[in-house]
Amino acid sequence: MSKVLNWGLLSTARINRALIPPLQVSRRNKLLAVASRSQAAADAYAKEKKIPRAYGSYEALLADPEIDVIYNPLPNHLHAEWTIKAVQAGKHVLCEKPLALSVEEVDAIREAARKHGRVVAEAFMYRHHPQTLKVQEIVQNGSLGTLKLIRGSFTFILTREGDVRLRPEWGGGSIWDVGCYPISYARTVVGEEPLEVFGWQVTGPTGIDETFAGQMRFRNDVIAQFDSSFVIPFHAFMEIVGSEGTLNIPHPFKPGIAEKIYLTRGERIETITIKGIELYSGEVEDMADAILLGRTPRIPLEDSRANVAAIAAFLESARTGKPVRL
Repeated sequence: MSKVLNWGLLSTARINRALIPPLQVSRRNKLLAVASRSQAAADAYAKEKKIPRAYGSYEALLADPEIDVIYNPLPNHLHAEWTIKAVQAGKHVLCEKPLALSVEEVDAIREAARKHGRVVAEAFMYRHHPQTLKVQEIVQNGSLGTLKLIRGSFTFILTREGDVRLRPEWGGGSIWDVGCYPISYARTVVGEEPLEVFGWQVTGPTGIDETFAGQMRFRNDVIAQFDSSFVIPFHAFMEIVGSEGTLNIPHPFKPGIAEKIYLTRGERIETITIKGIELYSGEVEDMADAILLGRTPRIPLEDSRANVAAIAAFLESARTGKPVRL
């Protein structure tokens, strides 16, 4: 394989806007093609974004032998299907979160990746940012003492009628869209999986969870709490509490080029400034490391499976009104 990976975008989804710039400036990655459900739409998008090739179907993109990596930003219910199809076509895949809507789908993706020798990774961009790595370092080096409590929130008001996130059969709902972030963050900080979860939801007119609140219980009496919503004004934060200190992260999920986090120990508040990177460049370069250098992706499929399992357990708990053990 050449030292430059050719990428194809599987659809003209809005989130592409975040991935195109890092692909266009990367030395090891090149944006070569885009596919849409019509040739006219693909041509117009390719012209606007200066993408060399345009395909009028997803199948045509997967058939291009020069494409090495597929970015899959399709609606949630199509993530597993088209990720597997891409892998079967010999492509590596960076798939938007959530990777799938069930552990069975993740297992099918993992088996396809193993069988065809392809790399598949979930696009949780925040995991690659220096801020997240610094937070993990602070927790692991004992600066907070013994880990006790984690709190997180990710909410915004969704006003666009007909949005795919409002369709339950398409994997809609706030927990799949934004609640997945604080769940993933808490798991990453603790470094292991929850033993038990409990969740509450407020359902909207279409049947999706407009608001979700949940708790996770980990080993050693560590508790994590989160909320997500489509009807609460924008609110995003993470707070990590230990026996000797508290770490506040004001912009945990979409950190910028320069960020500040705050470590409180007693009456002393330490401001920690972190030099960041372009947010979505980390996942692009992580794919190149995995494909070209044989490194394990920062978010391996086992990690994605565990996050999907936690979300599924939360939804089961909300339906039954009972805690669910994992």
